[in-house]
Amino acid sequence: MMGKSFTPFPVIKTASLTLRQLRSSDDEAIFSLRSNKQVNKYLGRKPSESIKDAQDFIRTINENAQRNDAIYWAITLGDNEKLIGTICLFGFSEDNTAAEIGYELLPDFQGKGIMHEAATKVVDFAFNYIRLSSIEAYTHSDNQESTRLLERLGFSRESIAGENLILFKLTANPRSA
Repeated sequence: MMGKSFTPFPVIKTASLTLRQLRSSDDEAIFSLRSNKQVNKYLGRKPSESIKDAQDFIRTINENAQRNDAIYWAITLGDNEKLIGTICLFGFSEDNTAAEIGYELLPDFQGKGIMHEAATKVVDFAFNYIRLSSIEAYTHSDNQESTRLLERLGFSRESIAGENLILFKLTANPRSA
């Protein structure tokens, strides 16, 4: 089924990754990710303070997916069930033609092409399954790794979106829509 329906949850496989739904058993990994100072450095969010924070977060994320408000994948290596990062599409426009992409990866797995592999598939999903016309991403001006990733994915720098934030945008190729 094409369009913005996340039931059943769309599992995405790549050559070396599985993108799957968050599970309650991911609570420790989500806590590690969301409480990590390096991961949070450019995100401007309050770090998780407890496993309960992580459990509440997982519950909220899965409720959002059930309502088709957002889709949030756990990134795992191959068939290994351990979460090493996340990637999501959220903030859908009212007409469901645009959304924002967000992602995070544990430091031990950064710089290895993992997020590029995951994001390439999520962008493909966004344009060819959900049929979005555009995807936006916001990154901190000092976050050079994220800036390089977005540029490698074909996003173009649109504007300064606020204090230290840069807006990037990717538009669907009309031939693929």
